[in-house]
Amino acid sequence: MVYTFLGYPLLIGLLARAMERPVQRAETTPPATLIIPAYNEASVIARKIENSLSLDYPADRLEVVVITDGSDDGTVDVVSSYAERGVRLYHEPQRQGKAAAINRVVPLVSGEILVFSDANTMIEPGALRALVRSFADPEVGGVSGEKQVQGGGEGLYWRYESYLKRCDSALTSVMGAAGEFFAVRRELFRPTEEDSVIEDFVLSLRLVEAGWRVVYESEAVATEDASPSLAGDWRRRTRIAAGGFQAMVRLRSLLNPAHGWVAWQYCSHRVLRWAVTPFLLPVIYGLNLLLVGQPLYRFLFLAQTAFYAAALLGYGLTRLGIRGGPLHSMFYFCFANAAALAGFWRYLAGTQPVTWAKAR
Repeated sequence: MVYTFLGYPLLIGLLARAMERPVQRAETTPPATLIIPAYNEASVIARKIENSLSLDYPADRLEVVVITDGSDDGTVDVVSSYAERGVRLYHEPQRQGKAAAINRVVPLVSGEILVFSDANTMIEPGALRALVRSFADPEVGGVSGEKQVQGGGEGLYWRYESYLKRCDSALTSVMGAAGEFFAVRRELFRPTEEDSVIEDFVLSLRLVEAGWRVVYESEAVATEDASPSLAGDWRRRTRIAAGGFQAMVRLRSLLNPAHGWVAWQYCSHRVLRWAVTPFLLPVIYGLNLLLVGQPLYRFLFLAQTAFYAAALLGYGLTRLGIRGGPLHSMFYFCFANAAALAGFWRYLAGTQPVTWAKAR
């Protein structure tokens, strides 16, 4: 537990400083296609399209594509109204999941750089220019942007995750890109399995597996609001966790020591975090209870109990609509690890659908 959450960040930070691999960057604007999967996003899709069309990027070198498979809430009509402004709509009545939709549409678009972004994620004006400049480096196959979540403990989690991404990228590559804002060279795109739950993670790490760098660009900022409800956030995090276990099975070759630093980074940043520490939390507490007669373990048991009591208080405050601060962060830590356990069960039981439910 200490190594995963404190030791690894310290070590990767030191190594990133001592062994940084600079990325060649150039202020270029290659032809790019912005791909926006949007299932029943009528409430936000107009704002997203306006955001996309207002980016500081040459209009004749940016293709905006929206995929609305299965939508029946008016999303299709909203996207269609932007046809005269060059926005391309792809729609199928049947909803088969995000991976299937992307696999179907990528062969139909024209950009040299494929940029993926979610419908509820807003991109800063200069972020696309910042995202693509790293493709001047011939070793770079993909670039992950900076995702910022507005509000509460989730925002703190993403700041912590962004630090790890910066360090991982400086040493070799990021250990998985977030689909909210991620770019890949078109010629390197390979369809992911259509039952992939977190296809962005799998796509980016398969590039790493093949020997390409996937780097992090902190100036390519995209923002989204934190989930407004715990129920919605629980669905999202359990889905991600189930997808994480699925991805770890499919990407197990990354643990081969032949991958060098990448194998260590992947094990420490992803495998231990997703597949080990959530199970250790209840085990540590239970074993500590058995040893409570010894002074050291009595202190540790009281410290753990105080932590969980504070997290419970943070839960109560969250239910009252009060987010932010250390109590909410403690609660969110427990919440995320509980969701990982639930996601593991969903993966084992095969009950996690490939389609997604919006967390709002």
